[in-house]
Amino acid sequence: MSKGMPPRFMYPKEWQHLTMFTLLTLDGCVETVSKSVLRQRWVALERGSTVLVIYVLLLLLVSHVKDSFGVELQVHSLLVLVVFLLMLVLTAELWAPEMFHLWMIETFLFLVMGSWLIQAGFILFRPVSGFPWEDDDISDIMFVTTFFCWHVMINALCLLGIYGISSFWHHCYSPSLRLMGSKEVLYHESSSGTFYRLLQDAEQQDTHDQALVPSKSSPTDRA
Repeated sequence: MSKGMPPRFMYPKEWQHLTMFTLLTLDGCVETVSKSVLRQRWVALERGSTVLVIYVLLLLLVSHVKDSFGVELQVHSLLVLVVFLLMLVLTAELWAPEMFHLWMIETFLFLVMGSWLIQAGFILFRPVSGFPWEDDDISDIMFVTTFFCWHVMINALCLLGIYGISSFWHHCYSPSLRLMGSKEVLYHESSSGTFYRLLQDAEQQDTHDQALVPSKSSPTDRA
């Protein structure tokens, strides 16, 4: 370092990478402790930790693309888009935590973010072809966007497949769920009064038959 030059920070992007992955790791540790270590699960703590991490992650990513260009800029811009949408969904969940649609969108966005981070590592640092991407070639930038669209479609199909298989399994092979379903059907059908009256008549008939059995058997017992 020259005496005439003021001290400067070195490796700013590497420090940002370290901060991002450290925050994601700490968020995972918070969720693990809340679910497995504490006596009572703190859902509010888990949600608050995840929202805080996503907010900081978005701030770091916006700063991360300041001196990027070409393929690197396109890769990070698509990642910023996913993180921004995820931030909106997580913020909405703070006021509507029981909405099933928000859960599905959150899971889908987390899948896209994770798979695109892995893809970004191969695009920027270790291309599969062995040849680096050209920043001044518009076809490379367009193909990066095509890769991202493939990730979106593949993750959507994976999520749809997992949800479909899980729903099929629970509806066909879960006896407790089938029992609950039959009870719910009887409950909803009994709102008209037909099934309810039939059940009452059957119970009264059983009670009447049980009362007649001792009276018929009483002469035999006396003899």
